[in-house]
Amino acid sequence: MADVSEIYGKIQFVNSFPDYKVRIVDSFPDLNVQKVDSFPDGPGKWQIVDSFPDYKIQIVDSFEDFKIQYVDSFPGTP
Repeated sequence: MADVSEIYGKIQFVNSFPDYKVRIVDSFPDLNVQKVDSFPDGPGKWQIVDSFPDYKIQIVDSFEDFKIQYVDSFPGTP
């Protein structure tokens, strides 16, 4: 599995050819994600973009690379 704490920055959601497949959960995530509008400069801070992403993410229901939970504060590894 990837070091999920290193996955932050500009994120583009895609339907095919992702860098990582992610499942959104309500508990026991591998990474707490905070959506930000600017400065996605730390673990778990994701700025959603339509082009020139740092990472391409596909949302899946199974066979994920890791699990995320959206949070309003304290992003990063739980």
